[in-house]
Amino acid sequence: MKIQESAEMYLETILILSKNNPQVRSIDIVGALGYKKSSISIAMKNLRENGYINMDSSGYITLTQKGKEIAETIYERHALISKWLISLGVDEQTATNDACRIEHVISTKSFEALKEHMNN
Repeated sequence: MKIQESAEMYLETILILSKNNPQVRSIDIVGALGYKKSSISIAMKNLRENGYINMDSSGYITLTQKGKEIAETIYERHALISKWLISLGVDEQTATNDACRIEHVISTKSFEALKEHMNN
């Protein structure tokens, strides 16, 4: 299933934040991404309505199974592409920034080939 790049980015951010914090709220996402709180609120509403996240009455956000699968896919792409670029001599900051863009547009076929190459 293909979703918008921004939705993938929000899901990946929630996944990363949840690895470091037992509970994630919209304000944590604001801090991580530097976006306006109103923009994050709209995004979280859309993600919730589309079944990618759950939000409890206290405002704590968790990924649904569907949201977690997408987030883990994007995170895996990010990590591998960053590692690959660094192995080519790209500095870590540039590699991370470029991986953030590439992870959303690379085809599954190309990513799998890159993954196989990196694992050999």
